[in-house]
Parts: sequence; C-alpha cells; structure tokens
Amino acid sequence: MHNFIISFVKGLIMKALSKAFVIGATIIGLGATALPAVAEEAPQHQYAATKFDPVKMQERMDEHAQRLHDALKITPAQEGAWQAYLSARKSNMPQHDQIDRAAMKEMPAPQRMEKHIEMAKARITRMESNLAATKTFYAALTPEQQKLFDEKTEHAGAHQRGGMMHRRD
Repeated sequence: MHNFIISFVKGLIMKALSKAFVIGATIIGLGATALPAVAEEAPQHQYAATKFDPVKMQERMDEHAQRLHDALKITPAQEGAWQAYLSARKSNMPQHDQIDRAAMKEMPAPQRMEKHIEMAKARITRMESNLAATKTFYAALTPEQQKLFDEKTEHAGAHQRGGMMHRRD
C-alpha cells in the first residue's frame, strides 16, 4: 500500500510539472511572437530617420557651429575669421547627390576603381582646403581658445566626411 501511495503521488507531481512546462513553453512562445510586432512599432531614432536629409543635416551642422562658437566665446574682433572659417568649410562640403550609385554598379571594375580614385582625390582637395581654413582661423584664437578648439574637435576626424566637423557629445 505504501508503494502505491508513493507511485500515485509521483504521478500527480509529474502531471503537474508537465502541465507547468507546457504552460510555460506556451507563454514563452507567445511572448516571442509578440516581440517582432513590438520592435516594428518602436519609433526610429530621430537622427537615423533624418541623417541623409540635406536640410536636417544642415540644421545639425548649424547647431554644432553655434555650440562651438558659444564655447569658444568668439569676440567681435574674431567674428570675421569665424565666418570665413565657416564659409570655407561649408563650400568644401561633398555633394552626395553627385554619386550615381546605379551607374557605378553598371561600370566595369577598372572604371569603378578610377571613379573611386577620382572621388578620393576630390576628398583630399577638400581636406587640404579645410586645413588651410582651419589654420587661418586657429591663428586668430587665443591660446585658451585654441586649447578648447582642440578639445571640441578632437574626434572630428573620425566623423568627418569632407564637410563640417561634428562631434557626438
């Protein structure tokens, strides 16, 4: 009789555990199917949605320039050098709409490589022009402003694409 009770209790426990396992697996399965729907509904990061929008890009660059201007405490005597610096940097912005990606895919490999070299040379020319503008502006700054400019533009090379320097704060 004692063995019968033990077997009976073990059977009840196994049934309860089996049901709990089935219920748990079902809940996990239903939760996993709901995750993609939640992910689809999540709003995109504001920057990611507008990063290639030229108007939004210009707004971000203008905001960055204003923050840099304010941090450097540009004096009225330095304002001309600041404006010349910004103007030179802006005129050296790469024109992303000039790249015809569909045409690039259709080109034979040697022509594609020539096009890439041409674009790299244009980028180097823009960078050299930006360097000249930066050196001219830098010379108009006080040593304290130069140090701050160095700090604020420290990571600009990693994010620079031939245009305005921007730092991800």
